[in-house]
Amino acid sequence: MVSLLLPVIYLAFISLGLPDGLLGAAWPSMYGQMGADLSWAGAVSMIISAGTIVSSLASDRLNSRLGTGKVTACSVALTAVALFGFSLSTAFWQLCLWAVPYGLGAGSVDAALNNYVALHYESRHMSWLHCMWGIGASIGPVIMGWALAADTWQSGYRIISLLQIVLTAVLVFSLPLWKRPDRTGAADITPEHRSLPQLMRIPGVPEVMVSFACYSAVECTTGMWAASYCTLVRGIDAGTAAGWASLFYLGITVGRFFCGFLTMKFNDHQMILGGQAVILAGLLLIFLPAGNGLLFAGLIIVGLGCAPIYPSIIHETPANFGRNLSMSMTGVQMAAAYVGTTLLPPFFGLLAQHISMTLFPWYLLAALILMTVSSEAMHRKTAAHRAANAAS
Repeated sequence: MVSLLLPVIYLAFISLGLPDGLLGAAWPSMYGQMGADLSWAGAVSMIISAGTIVSSLASDRLNSRLGTGKVTACSVALTAVALFGFSLSTAFWQLCLWAVPYGLGAGSVDAALNNYVALHYESRHMSWLHCMWGIGASIGPVIMGWALAADTWQSGYRIISLLQIVLTAVLVFSLPLWKRPDRTGAADITPEHRSLPQLMRIPGVPEVMVSFACYSAVECTTGMWAASYCTLVRGIDAGTAAGWASLFYLGITVGRFFCGFLTMKFNDHQMILGGQAVILAGLLLIFLPAGNGLLFAGLIIVGLGCAPIYPSIIHETPANFGRNLSMSMTGVQMAAAYVGTTLLPPFFGLLAQHISMTLFPWYLLAALILMTVSSEAMHRKTAAHRAANAAS
């Protein structure tokens, strides 16, 4: 039963990644028809992110009431409806309206699936799960590109929506598989529900939230601004710069595939430290003025360094904060990550506009340092808390 469920979970994470690159790929063709400005895509993205934060924080109680299988099926169905609504939109306000269910669907399924895998499967499956997200995020823009070449952007959203509907049917038929395997000890878990203020008083929680937000700053700032840095600072033509920036995401996806094998030898904490060290190596190559070849390699290496961090922090959540609190903590960590995604890359954009784009690698370095310091503080505090509980 469990072995049959794992492919379904992988498919669900491919589905989670499919819509993520659609807005960016389609917006140049969309905004004129909507009577919108080019910059208004940021408003749609922020509405989606706000919905994702809200649903991540609510995922604990939703999961307790419905179970992971039903939460996943309902969330994917909600995303499918929202994407179909995007395909029918003729005005900007309609996109903003449909962005609400889009965000609400994405956050709850993300938190529920991550927690389920953290509780029931080895660390390698968490890495491969997030590799599946990367595959979905890569496929989505390809489908939109095909739709734009052959028809319209509406067709692209409609195709992705239909794929989500098919996956919803698969998830509904898979509901009998979503039973907790006794061999993991998950049947003995009694989930604890705590408010955000209560969770913030647990040793290590503020630190892990800062760590997640800073990780999102590194990943999303690189993804959003690397091409601009290559063009405006290093003098690379726009087409080449866009291709180089996309290799950052390729580095993350390929890195997560291979990290699945590395987790058989290294624990989650070691994988996090290794990823942070690799990001530092990539940033050093970006800093060096010895030629654009080093910049090219640096962007890929930063992606490889990002690969193990997010999955490993999620997977070690039950060990750090207790299995009974893992669902609450996963939702809070997801929300912190989405806050970082929503606020920190645009903040760098303001710095680049009003100061200089040359701050790009320095901004990433600052986020990396804060991430590392917060992560290590979290590990120290949770270890001390577990030791104190064991002694008592």
